[in-house]
Amino acid sequence: MLDHEERFLFREEIVNLATALADPGSLDSVEDLLAEVTTSPHFDSDVFILERSLQVMLGGRAGSTLVGLLTVTREVFDEVGEMGLPADVHERLVGMRARFGLAIDNALNFLNNPDGIQGHNFGTQMTHGEGGVTLQGRLTLVRYNNEPQFFIADADVLLSVAADMMERLGEHLEPEMIEPELLTRLREGIDLIERRAKPRA
Repeated sequence: MLDHEERFLFREEIVNLATALADPGSLDSVEDLLAEVTTSPHFDSDVFILERSLQVMLGGRAGSTLVGLLTVTREVFDEVGEMGLPADVHERLVGMRARFGLAIDNALNFLNNPDGIQGHNFGTQMTHGEGGVTLQGRLTLVRYNNEPQFFIADADVLLSVAADMMERLGEHLEPEMIEPELLTRLREGIDLIERRAKPRA
């Protein structure tokens, strides 16, 4: 939530935005621009163009405020209705935030950290070929633009990658760089692989 000073400054920005949106056609123009740009295949790199376009359309201060408003936390956004926006404008902004806010926020995060990985998922699958059954792993990396990227390989390939990473990272590790719980997981993983790799009597 906003403290007293932040609330005062935020109110000033909202009042300025409300003035810029006073023309009945402004909200339509803003929504059309948001829909056009956020559905572009190049949106991740064009998000700053969106902000500049809004600044031209509404004025520099109001354009920046609108982008910020669409990406603030729910708690902060809920205060906007109490800060002098006409009810119809507030209603449209609520809809715009729900429709475009996450896309804009993800794109800004992506630009600030273009190599960033937001999350990952790993699964296994069995494939049947002429040589028999093969175990594969499917690694999915989710970037800040919410676009998943897949890497599918046989188990021995993925385990070779894991071994290579452990060796290379291990050369540079310091005690404070790795959590004890992770070391435990790595040991348990090695133990499991050794048990499963032993020939069965």
